[in-house]
Amino acid sequence: MAALATGAASRGFAHAGDVLRDLSGWKRLAAALIAGGLSALAFEPYNVFALLLLGYAALALLLEGIPDESRRTLKFALTGWAFGFGQFFIGLFWIGNAFQVDAADHAWQIPFAITLLPAGLALFPALACIVSTGFAQNGTSRILSLSAALALAEYLRGHILTGFPWNLAAYGWGAVPQILQSTSVLGAYGLSLLTILFGCSLAALFARDRSRAVILPAVMLLLFVLFGVWGAARLSTTIADVPNVRLRIVQPNIPEAEKFEPQFITRNWRRLLDLSRVSHGPEPTHIIWPESAPPFLLAREPVAMDEIVLLTANKHVLITGAARMARDGEGNRLFYNSVYFFGHGGALEGIYDKFHLVPFGEYLPLESFFHALGIDKLVNSPGGFSAGPGPRTFAIPGAPPVGPLVCYEVIFPDHVTGSPRPKWLVNVTNDAWFGTFSGPFQHFLSVRVRAIEEGLPVVRAAGTGISAIIDPLGRVQAELGLDRMGALDGTLPQALPPTFYALHGDVLFAGLLVILGGIAGVVSRPTKSNSHR
Repeated sequence: MAALATGAASRGFAHAGDVLRDLSGWKRLAAALIAGGLSALAFEPYNVFALLLLGYAALALLLEGIPDESRRTLKFALTGWAFGFGQFFIGLFWIGNAFQVDAADHAWQIPFAITLLPAGLALFPALACIVSTGFAQNGTSRILSLSAALALAEYLRGHILTGFPWNLAAYGWGAVPQILQSTSVLGAYGLSLLTILFGCSLAALFARDRSRAVILPAVMLLLFVLFGVWGAARLSTTIADVPNVRLRIVQPNIPEAEKFEPQFITRNWRRLLDLSRVSHGPEPTHIIWPESAPPFLLAREPVAMDEIVLLTANKHVLITGAARMARDGEGNRLFYNSVYFFGHGGALEGIYDKFHLVPFGEYLPLESFFHALGIDKLVNSPGGFSAGPGPRTFAIPGAPPVGPLVCYEVIFPDHVTGSPRPKWLVNVTNDAWFGTFSGPFQHFLSVRVRAIEEGLPVVRAAGTGISAIIDPLGRVQAELGLDRMGALDGTLPQALPPTFYALHGDVLFAGLLVILGGIAGVVSRPTKSNSHR
């Protein structure tokens, strides 16, 4: 009976695979679109990670069914593009919320934003599928080459045209922190590669000849079980606190549409000060405000600067995001999205300028072209923002050296720390642009993964949430959720020694790409017996 049941299950898997392999034309593209859309449900806030694996398996099966003919490359590209569009559309639909902040000027752009961005990003998996056509279509070489090409496409997506490494495949494990610990060695790109390979390997279970089909999926399953066991052991580590540092994160919860309106400016400024001074426990040593917290150009408001002197007095340090204006050698005004460090008595200890700016948000590429179409950047400021010099480390009173990151700068693996290496990261952000559903949660997961990769605690101040203190293992020590006004107090976890990833970056990712590509090339060669037929 057991043998009969096993045989029936085997035939059932093969039949399910045949259904996908036999699709053609628009049906194949529709299936790829659905598979991509369902795979996005692995990301925050859904966290159904199995759908990501099954999505990649479905893509592999759909590509397997494309016949070897003159238009095969085009069909591979269209299938990969449809999969990518579905994944990015479902994963990034929250981006339309940013265009509702100033609805009068930007709401008409929402249909274009939520479709054109996924359409553009989908070119990366389309390119990956084209590359994979260069390998023989036996099962192992196809799976290995497709996985390597898709992972390389993820890396390119994170670097080309300023990069946008949002919802990397690695983030599909957001609900499994044990697996995420592997990013301390592999990085997000390395874990993405192995995740994609795991998913694509499941296509072998749907093969017509399943005599050896379970080998690769079994190996990948065992590998991820080992990741989980190792990660669980790593998470058993107790992280001590930095002595004599007490943090207060201020979350004013001001809607973006009210942030810079003249009738709300005084209220918004007083809220920052009042939340900084609220008494509910030990007095903080370091107060942290979110991105662009002051509702004006701080350095041009002497009264506000005097109040910062009083706030810091002789015992507090203030770290705040703020817009900044400077002039170049010719007297032209330059605007920066900055972080100010105020020491005791309001002494200015340093200024950090954001270096990774948001296209169409903080600056407009091809400005004259898009202005002719009636399109302007989302942030309402005169001119675009200028970029700073890159990641930096600052020495501040009473705490270890700190590395500041503004908003989505934190989503870029291996590009978040300056020299010398900081002992903690502070991420000031304004996720009010992202809405209240998936966007802020996806952003927050990226922050946790950066902490794990670098072995550094991250203190996050978000204007409308999620504000948090995250230890160097990515565990949330204290949190203030979305749409809540308040002050979050806590201690600063100590940093771990530099992780393998912090020391070597994406070297393992590159090595794995070479290994997979090499194996795929070797196993795709015809055997001697086949070559003489």
